[in-house]
Amino acid sequence: MSDKTMTADEAVSRLSSGMTLGIGGWGSRRKPMALVRALLRSEVTDLTVVSYGGPDVGMLAAAGRIRKLVTAFVTLDSIPLEPHYRAARERGAFALTEIDEAMFMWGLHAAANRLPFLPVRAGLGSDVMRVNPGLRTVTSPYEDGETFVAMPALRLDAALVHVNRADRLGNGQYLGPDPYFDDLFCEAADTAYVSCERIVDTAELTKTAAPQTLLVKRHTVTGVVEAPNGAHFTSCAPDYGRDEAFQKAYATTPWPQFAARFLAGDEQAYRSAVGEGT
Repeated sequence: MSDKTMTADEAVSRLSSGMTLGIGGWGSRRKPMALVRALLRSEVTDLTVVSYGGPDVGMLAAAGRIRKLVTAFVTLDSIPLEPHYRAARERGAFALTEIDEAMFMWGLHAAANRLPFLPVRAGLGSDVMRVNPGLRTVTSPYEDGETFVAMPALRLDAALVHVNRADRLGNGQYLGPDPYFDDLFCEAADTAYVSCERIVDTAELTKTAAPQTLLVKRHTVTGVVEAPNGAHFTSCAPDYGRDEAFQKAYATTPWPQFAARFLAGDEQAYRSAVGEGT
């Protein structure tokens, strides 16, 4: 066992252009925004991004870093359609594979279990099969003879996730109501980088919380980044909720203006620049 702590920039320095990158969280909830910000400060580009998309996808799309997106949706939750994603998609900035939420989950499960695919009922009888002609079906070899979608594994070169607490060894803990499949992202990836609100001693993780909250296991983690407020402006319950005012400003501000302030980490200056004040 070893100390896996590093900075966000050190984690991103291990990524390279052309990778398939999984990003945890869900919509505008518990996204690893400190890591996404570091990624946007880097020169890494030409990415295949796999995500239940939120502002992570919107920012990477606006910055021209995405070659292909695999997703079930891209939303800001309280703002239903992510505007920067929409603008990039409308100008044909990247290829898109859009699948059902359950198909996406099963693709992560297949990758986590090192299987080429897993059968799933989701998607049958829908336009998912029409708009994704590369998808195949498989017939059960048993008496039922049922037909399923053969969802291919969503194998990742690297994953970025954010949790509430972690230790230096890579054990990650969520304290909110939903794990958002972050464990599957880490298990489906060759390398995984976990940011957290606070790094604590291993014994502290279960001092006041149940062992079941230890979502991410250390053997799946390459690096741990302590990043207080590291999911902002998305939520990280119970530590903080979504910053709705900040999110609204993001959604209504042209990307170049937003990026100039936000990527520098100067949030107070950014708020002033977009008229939120201090």
